Amino acid sequence: MYKKSIFLLAVLFAISISCKKKAEEQIINPNLTIVDDGDPQISISENGAVAAAHPLATEAGVEMLENGGNAIDAAVAAAFVLAVVEPSMSGLGGRLQAIVMTSEGKISGVDATTQAGIDYDPETAPKGQYGYATIGVPGVVKGLTKLLSDYGTLDLETVMQPAIKYAEEGFIVLPGEALRQSTAMDKIKEFTGTSKYFMNGGTTYVEGSRLVQKDLAHTLKLIAKEGEKVFYEGEIAQKIVDDVQKNGGTLSMAAMAEYQARDADMVEGSYRGFGLHGLFIPSYGAITIEMLQILENFDLADVPETTWAELVYQANVKAYEDRYGQEDLEVGKKLTSKEYAKTLADAMVPFPTQQAAMNWNRPASWTENGHTTHLSVADARGNVIALTQSLGPIMGSKVATDGLGFVYAATLGGYLGDMKPGERASSHISPFIITKKGKPFLVLGAAGGSRIVTAVAQVTSRVLDQKMPLNKALAAARVHTGDTLILAETHPGTWTLEDIKQFKEDGFMVEEVDQPGRFGRVHAVMMDTLTGKWIGAADPDWEGTAESPVTLGKVE
Repeated sequence: MYKKSIFLLAVLFAISISCKKKAEEQIINPNLTIVDDGDPQISISENGAVAAAHPLATEAGVEMLENGGNAIDAAVAAAFVLAVVEPSMSGLGGRLQAIVMTSEGKISGVDATTQAGIDYDPETAPKGQYGYATIGVPGVVKGLTKLLSDYGTLDLETVMQPAIKYAEEGFIVLPGEALRQSTAMDKIKEFTGTSKYFMNGGTTYVEGSRLVQKDLAHTLKLIAKEGEKVFYEGEIAQKIVDDVQKNGGTLSMAAMAEYQARDADMVEGSYRGFGLHGLFIPSYGAITIEMLQILENFDLADVPETTWAELVYQANVKAYEDRYGQEDLEVGKKLTSKEYAKTLADAMVPFPTQQAAMNWNRPASWTENGHTTHLSVADARGNVIALTQSLGPIMGSKVATDGLGFVYAATLGGYLGDMKPGERASSHISPFIITKKGKPFLVLGAAGGSRIVTAVAQVTSRVLDQKMPLNKALAAARVHTGDTLILAETHPGTWTLEDIKQFKEDGFMVEEVDQPGRFGRVHAVMMDTLTGKWIGAADPDWEGTAESPVTLGKVE
């Protein structure tokens, strides 16, 4: 009888431990209700997942995984495709930031931001918000090739093949790309190369038309065959410099040759027991972590939706007061400390209040849309990557060199502030990895200019605090910080008239924004810790997709 009792107690104890573990996993992983019902913006698979802003980019990433490549191979392939099919948002002339976590657990990043040339003279350099005056040294090509050489398994020609195909054979222009190009049409017409590539019978390419880019295909083939050197020191570099200098810009062959994609400085923190990992300046990873760690001081699980939004709004204001002065990693460590976050949380005035935002120095670009693209990838081996690339505003500088086929980012001329020789201007870009017990849990980032940080933070809180399924977290209503008011998205399915009324009753001024995509466009992948499957999700406010490989190629 004694032995039976001991055995029974052991069984009950094992069941108790099992239930406790399952309960903990339920808390860690709130996405048990997600079902892959054929929605192209959701994907669930043990083989990994790709989430990107265009279906063709997502497909290119999946193709690499099915051919035996890893997450970084997939991301590089998808990024090159985005440079072809979303030319208003990113391209070879743009900038890039990426964060990687390998299957061994190493977390690192790549900084390939556009840069003022080493011989740039801010005193004599021309000024402008677009045009040749704004063109700095491009970073995307060196950034993507560094990612591939440092972490990839496939060769450059293989990962670039989908991009070359879509440039050479063309692709069908989606409604969003058609709209963005049309809004920039007047400025596109000002420049010979850009007009050649993006004007079609007196107007920009309309939805459903086929855009063929033969010159861009030739440029991509040169890079695929000869590597990054042809872009920064060879034939392509010479064409870039000749065109820019001929039209009053400041680039030189020395500036192009000197450029390097760097290992990024890393910042980290924690939130509700999860690890937060981002990139320091010129990325805004420290500000993203700071904002989340301020929010950690409040119980956000069961508060009313409007209270949650009001806390997000105030935390955003507090964090963004520190956006300037991020000179070195010591500052970054301060901004990402729990103690500092607690002092800021304690300083948030009790509700109702507008005071937190009354006197802050808002940057000029704060309310701009920000035209950027983000992708996130995970593979079956446990490698993950979040990658963001950008041209700045729609169509960047609005300049494309005749014969090369791509648009340059807007960087210099005052667009991103005064810059020194060799300097890289900061941006809101914030690719992000969230870990649990040293394993990748949520990998995300966003497009949307100043709204990137708030979008990443809000999706994170929706998942970790409110236990929303990932796709629901991406669809949920967001807020952003205006001058002295809450910017609230009010298109169908977001904040309601009752919510707006509640904000006002709580003492907040509100500006309603009835426009999808204005509050960041997030693409994310997440581990379902119960099933061991990856969940991919694309922002429902955009035209992106999430997809997983059906089968995997041979792992080298």
